[in-house]
Amino acid sequence: MKPVKMHEAKTNFSRLIALVESGEEVVVQRGDLPVARIVPYSEATERRAGALKGQITIGSDFKEIPEGFEDDLT
Repeated sequence: MKPVKMHEAKTNFSRLIALVESGEEVVVQRGDLPVARIVPYSEATERRAGALKGQITIGSDFKEIPEGFEDDLT
């Protein structure tokens, strides 16, 4: 969908929400500058410490400085 100006968004808010409910994304502009995006609501997933335990590995060379980067460390 093309961006909508602020006044149009205020005037047609219910229609825009219906579009969002059908899966579209609406960008609201103030003048020619995009200032907001209206997207379908989704429940935040719960973050839990240790949820990826055993699924991530760190290479044995993790702390090594790649060749050519030594000069950038000063």
